[in-house]
Amino acid sequence: MFYSFFDPTYLLVIIGLIISMAASGYVNRTFRHYDAYRSQSGTTGTDAARFILSQSGINDVGVQKISGDLTDNYNGQTKILSLSEATADSTSVAAIGVAAHECGHAVQDHVNYWPMRLRTALVPITNIGSSLSLPLIIIGVLLSYNQTLIHIGILLFSLALLFQLVTLPVEFNASRRALQILSDGQVLTRDEVPMVRKVLVAAALTYVAAALSTFLQLLRLIILFGGNRDDN
Repeated sequence: MFYSFFDPTYLLVIIGLIISMAASGYVNRTFRHYDAYRSQSGTTGTDAARFILSQSGINDVGVQKISGDLTDNYNGQTKILSLSEATADSTSVAAIGVAAHECGHAVQDHVNYWPMRLRTALVPITNIGSSLSLPLIIIGVLLSYNQTLIHIGILLFSLALLFQLVTLPVEFNASRRALQILSDGQVLTRDEVPMVRKVLVAAALTYVAAALSTFLQLLRLIILFGGNRDDN
């Protein structure tokens, strides 16, 4: 029968992919839309980043332009805020919003925001868990469904979900800090701030989608391998 060749848990994978693609498409459409609006101040993403860092009393963070599109990031170890070509030289409200969000991470680092510290500490653990989880599950299956190995593999995979959940407050908080500084500063007008808010909300949805997708993958592993099997 067809059912014997069809694994219904693939639906969870498909749903996760749809959610991720929808979120990615939404953030790209939102950014492109507000990228067409030039800020009245004529401030570039780089100018906005330097302004925010200065207003926050941060003097040890450098700002650089990197290649790519929406590859913006903040590196707490090197104290470098990298802005993509689409952000650094653009005067659009979308570019200013993206630059401000990354500055929000620099502010978090400056004030020792503990969820950001926790996320940083989870990075090496999560990387190890991601690389070992599936091999352990496969080995456990090959060894007559060794539940110890399988459960360890599922537990290691769950670290990815933990990382995604910790990431959510970090990203939302960075956007909140960015909006607060932009609202109080001289970079955007009162009419432009809501535009930036929409860009940042759209970007935040990608992290929510990533967490949901990871949860669905974990759920699939639990359904397939998490139970105690007794084939005797």
